[in-house]
Amino acid sequence: MNLHSPAETRTREIGIIMNGATGRMGYRQHLVRSILAIRDAGGIELADGSRVTVKPLLVGRSISTLAELAAQHDIEDYTTDLDTALADPRWEIYADFLVTKARSTALRKAIAAGKTIYTEKPTAESLEEALELARLADEAGVKTGVVHDKLYLPGLQKLKRLIDSGFFGRILSVRGEFGYWVFEGDWQPAQRPSWNYRAEDGGGIIVDMFPHWNYVLENLFGEVQSVYAEAAVHVKDRWDEAGEHYDATAEDAAYGIFELEGGVVAQINSSWTVRVNRDELVEFQVDGTHGSAVVGLFGAKIQPRNATPKPVWNPDLEDAHDYDGDWQRVPTNEVFINGFRQQWEDFLVSYVVGTPYPFDLLAGARGVQLAEAGLRSSREGRKVALQPLTVHAQESDA
Repeated sequence: MNLHSPAETRTREIGIIMNGATGRMGYRQHLVRSILAIRDAGGIELADGSRVTVKPLLVGRSISTLAELAAQHDIEDYTTDLDTALADPRWEIYADFLVTKARSTALRKAIAAGKTIYTEKPTAESLEEALELARLADEAGVKTGVVHDKLYLPGLQKLKRLIDSGFFGRILSVRGEFGYWVFEGDWQPAQRPSWNYRAEDGGGIIVDMFPHWNYVLENLFGEVQSVYAEAAVHVKDRWDEAGEHYDATAEDAAYGIFELEGGVVAQINSSWTVRVNRDELVEFQVDGTHGSAVVGLFGAKIQPRNATPKPVWNPDLEDAHDYDGDWQRVPTNEVFINGFRQQWEDFLVSYVVGTPYPFDLLAGARGVQLAEAGLRSSREGRKVALQPLTVHAQESDA
């Protein structure tokens, strides 16, 4: 007697075009730690007992590199011909991990081919282009998803739990510190690609990080209403992957103040020219009327109102108080998987079940909007207001 219903044993395989999977993020986070991890785990179990699994198609420029990668990870399909891949109905989802300058062209092709889209950010080099992509996808009825990986960090998931519980009371402010020292490339190789430091190649920490800060702020605290930013090229002399000197033309640090709906003020420093003196490479401190929290990639600690010390300023006496000891660690209480994989799983379930997905190309366009506004603010030396966006019309900045 068969004790299992058809729904409990049915598995649907979804073909995914992975364009740029040989790059640093595309390979490490999206291919190995997400798609292959889902495949090797036997897929994702849905609410009705059925499963959905994945089959990757690697797309890149070097057939030999693709072949080596495919053999290493037991992947059957790879190609340098994106157009042919997009024309093949076996591949339902187009995933983009290209450099920003190449992304828009590929996304337009995927939309025209009617593929479901999952893409890294920023989604385009300009707000106009990002909104155009969102509009084209909307008109074509194409489901889209944009990577919002920071929301899935264990530390930020703990922060979300604190917010939802009402721990903070009224949230007043957010302070963020992100970054580390990226070597110049002369006496030690740089940890980041050299194009990151050339504006003409789409580099710059504002374009890279402000889209992250936009979705973190709007999903945890409120939509960004204005930004004041100061960008700086602190290290002008750098050396590329071949050891050749070049002049850095894109900012390697940005200091931003963001006004959020509801009166919350956020300050976030982003820098590739800072030496780390904190527990993790990114940390956020959130202060509210009833309590405060400091969270990072993994850790989270809190200080409630009724356990807050009463410091007294006295510059004439050394302060021996252990302020770190006044904070309480937040327990994990659950198992967190890789954030990129978790978002992939959420997107795949939304795609199969047909539920709305909030982190779409319009959400990606809001990230580009904040980056553009940040660059404009730094250039003009003033606060720049952000207007609401729709896929049908673009409001001009104040």
